[in-house]
Amino acid sequence: MSWLDRLTGGFRKTADRVGENLTGLTSKQALDTATLDDIEEALIASDLGPEASKRIREAIAARKFEQLDERGLREILAEEIEAILAPVAKPLDIYGFPRPHVILVIGVNGSGKTTTIGKLGHWIMEQDYGVLLAAGDTFRAAAIEQLKIWGERIHAPVIAGPEGGDPASIVFDGVKQATATGEDVLIVDTAGRLQNKSYLMDELAKIRRVLGKLNEEAPHDVILVLDATTGQNAINQIEVFQEVAHVTGLVMTKLDGTARGGVMVAAAEKFGLPIHAIGVGEGVDDLRPFDPRAVARAIAGLPPA
Repeated sequence: MSWLDRLTGGFRKTADRVGENLTGLTSKQALDTATLDDIEEALIASDLGPEASKRIREAIAARKFEQLDERGLREILAEEIEAILAPVAKPLDIYGFPRPHVILVIGVNGSGKTTTIGKLGHWIMEQDYGVLLAAGDTFRAAAIEQLKIWGERIHAPVIAGPEGGDPASIVFDGVKQATATGEDVLIVDTAGRLQNKSYLMDELAKIRRVLGKLNEEAPHDVILVLDATTGQNAINQIEVFQEVAHVTGLVMTKLDGTARGGVMVAAAEKFGLPIHAIGVGEGVDDLRPFDPRAVARAIAGLPPA
């Protein structure tokens, strides 16, 4: 199955939800103010968020349709979603120097953070770059073990310490090892505890200080992993992690099988943060750079262009 097929299949529930919410709002009614209001509410109910939904409503109104069939509405929806997503579709730039390029990966527990690190490492290694993984989430033994398993799976070295150890020490050792062995990229797993924001902020600040002593430009990326199945809660996570970690980009996971993939549009419109990649499956190859046109058409329930 091709990546586009997996993408379309992964967004099927999201597209079905959008379609169900829009059912009956086009072909039998003139596009008067009440109908446009109903369309806007339907888009909000599909997790596209109030800002994006209002923007799409205004775009439909501006075209001055007297009547619009469902296919026409889906085409406009795809165009407007693509217009929202295109500015944030930015590949991860790992090509600068000095080495290693340091990526901190953050996100709440259960978001798919550690799995995303493994897939991201695999994707980078496919481009012939060396990768070292660092198990900076020392709060959970399971997270350390899971990262080691991913390291074996993608044939990437992993640096880890004991459960309960100092994450900043792991990061320090990671930079030292990556420098010594000539690895291009260091990907660091971090704790995903939001119950105590001040503790997390202090922990991340300490990691940043340690990195700054070794490479004043590090971390080069702070990537927030978001679980699409959480819907609008993902918006709250962005707000919190922006405050505590200075997020530079997003990766959206678990888009396969969820009906709430529209939250990606809401996040793009509200925050404008780069979306580097999306995940639509459990396989090692199921994390790929973000394609705004393909995603927009998949959300709108249309075949790839």
